[in-house]
Amino acid sequence: MASFHVLIAGGGIGGLCLAQGLTKAGISCAVYESAPGIVTAGYRLHMNVLGGDALRECLPENLYELYLQTSRRTPEREMSVMIDTQGTEIWTRPHIGPPNEGDRPHTAVNRRTLRQILATGLDDVLHFGRTAVGYEADGDGVRLLFDDGSSVAGDVLVGADGIHSPIRSQLLPEVGVVDTGMRGMWSIAPLTDDLAAVMPRALFDGFAVVTRGDGTIFAIGVYDPRRPIADAVAELAPGAAIDHVEPYVMVTYGSDLGAAPAADMPDFAHDSPAELHRAIRRAMSGAHPGLVELVDRIDESTIAPSAIRYLEVADPWQPSRVTLLGDAIHAMPPSFGAGANSALRDAAALARALDDAVHGRRPLLEAIGDYEERMRAEVFPIMRASADPDAVHSDHVPDLTR
Repeated sequence: MASFHVLIAGGGIGGLCLAQGLTKAGISCAVYESAPGIVTAGYRLHMNVLGGDALRECLPENLYELYLQTSRRTPEREMSVMIDTQGTEIWTRPHIGPPNEGDRPHTAVNRRTLRQILATGLDDVLHFGRTAVGYEADGDGVRLLFDDGSSVAGDVLVGADGIHSPIRSQLLPEVGVVDTGMRGMWSIAPLTDDLAAVMPRALFDGFAVVTRGDGTIFAIGVYDPRRPIADAVAELAPGAAIDHVEPYVMVTYGSDLGAAPAADMPDFAHDSPAELHRAIRRAMSGAHPGLVELVDRIDESTIAPSAIRYLEVADPWQPSRVTLLGDAIHAMPPSFGAGANSALRDAAALARALDDAVHGRRPLLEAIGDYEERMRAEVFPIMRASADPDAVHSDHVPDLTR
């Protein structure tokens, strides 16, 4: 398969990681992303062993080291913690996944920084402003179709184009998008020494949920990199287009999974950032002084609405030259911080499968079918558990055997 070429629809975290893995293996690929450049939206991402090991497998050594150095400092307790508004701990729960140990365990990253690391060195592979709308496939190859009427040909097409993937909609039209009804907002507050001094210590663990007991929650995550990003980039990837980011605290606020909305919930879709800031200040009124201070310091320019949706679990399908990874096949609520890690896991597994096929160790469809079967076995249980209403607001231990 000397001329083997992989088409990747979608330049998010999973698609970029796959491109890195294929490039490392010497397999030709191209990534087609609808946005005009690397998407910079979004803030902190929890990382676990599945995602971290996938990055180690797919990235060049210097970029993997850059990922580690720009990950957040190792917290005293790498676990989920729920507290009430006065800072009293209600429960703790280890993050799901294999043991996460060592001198520099996987912790959390800034989403934009990870995307930019993953895009480094892929200039000849990345094609922006190309919106995929579907495909044509037969036994000999596949053609990716774009909204401007153009197309490109390859041997395999990977849909890495998110929850509203047109590739999945054509391949598996029966899989629907579920709206949880959860509405909320994302924001960040700059992390300064004086703010850190007054925040409840539980907020510096792996991830914290603050419950108001009325169907709304705050989810809070610290991002304080192990090394200043600009310094790490200058040493490990000089000249790379990776933005410097100062430490911050990600603050989200909204309705809880499966809970009736509170009577005083703002209109996240239509209220201005200033109105949303006033609303979350009211929601935190009378709370622990450090929580009040944290909310007061939110940068209004970072406030953005969010709506939580996920995919129905797909029944097994026949393997073909078209396959899927990440949110395009298993978009899930953020209950366990597993979405990005699962996409990275997919990318590494699919790169291995395609490498087997290219080098004649397995027939192509057998390799793709094995990748898909293992994904269903390993990721779909997490997907189901993440949609369980108990996942966010109790010390619920998910059943990952289904």
